[in-house]
Amino acid sequence: MVTKKIYLKSPDEVIHLLGQQDENLRRIEGKYGVQVFVRQGGSTGDFSVVVRGSGSKVDKAIGEIESAREQRVETVNVEKATAKHSKGANLGDSLYITFQGKHIKPRSEMQEKYIGAFTDYDLVIGIGPAGTGKTFLAVACALRALQMGEVSRIVITRPVVEAGERLGFLPGDLYEKINPYLKPLNDAFYTMLGPEKFRYFREEETVEIVPLAYMRGRTIDDAFIILDEAQNTTPEQMKMFLTRLGCGSKAMITGDITQIDLDSKIRSGLVVAEKILGSVPGIKFIHFSKEDVVRHDLVKKIIEAYETWDKRDER
Repeated sequence: MVTKKIYLKSPDEVIHLLGQQDENLRRIEGKYGVQVFVRQGGSTGDFSVVVRGSGSKVDKAIGEIESAREQRVETVNVEKATAKHSKGANLGDSLYITFQGKHIKPRSEMQEKYIGAFTDYDLVIGIGPAGTGKTFLAVACALRALQMGEVSRIVITRPVVEAGERLGFLPGDLYEKINPYLKPLNDAFYTMLGPEKFRYFREEETVEIVPLAYMRGRTIDDAFIILDEAQNTTPEQMKMFLTRLGCGSKAMITGDITQIDLDSKIRSGLVVAEKILGSVPGIKFIHFSKEDVVRHDLVKKIIEAYETWDKRDER
């Protein structure tokens, strides 16, 4: 029996080599009659692939793994070069392809502008009603940036208004405490990554989902940062979030100013931010309407009915 080891460069490379539900490693084991393991060093945290079996079969398996690594490096380099030289790329192309092979694309003109704004702006703020794809597309943009090597991690946060951001009385660890309030974000990641890859990203902190209160005092470099449900921030919280942006980071803020859960709606951090930052270079505001809703057809009618009712109350 011969044992050989290959050291891997990143968690992303591990995921690529494993495949969905470790299918790539299982295929190599079946093809060459060897055993393949992925190990992580306890002290160093480095990842490695261990192949065990007869000498010639191990060499062939190692050769195929190395070939897959080289192919991935070439693909990533091509994608980076393409992204660099196609600043005005056709946004009709897929933004992201999910683990099930579904192509995520903008489905309205405003969604195209929303996604395209990241070409020229490091901070994009999407405001509009429910169902316009603000959060879902923000997650897709973040995963795309991670895939292209533009950032090294994703940090997503939202104010936990319903829990008063006092989570100590809830059972479980931090993730279990906040999970019910961050479910919409989890759903987007599950759809795009699948549960196993999402769990792996979360454990390695490649994806971090935290309540807004836990962002204070941090400087977040080389990350794609998303603030969801921003209409429920106070002006102070919004300022705190905006000043977390570190070197090499991009941020996307989403919110619906018709669904403010704060006691004082005029004190919404999102409402105040637009008044303060509307003319600041490097920041882009995108406004969605009911025409951009991509949920059930009834959602547009519901939004329209509520708008009519609100206008009646204003008279």
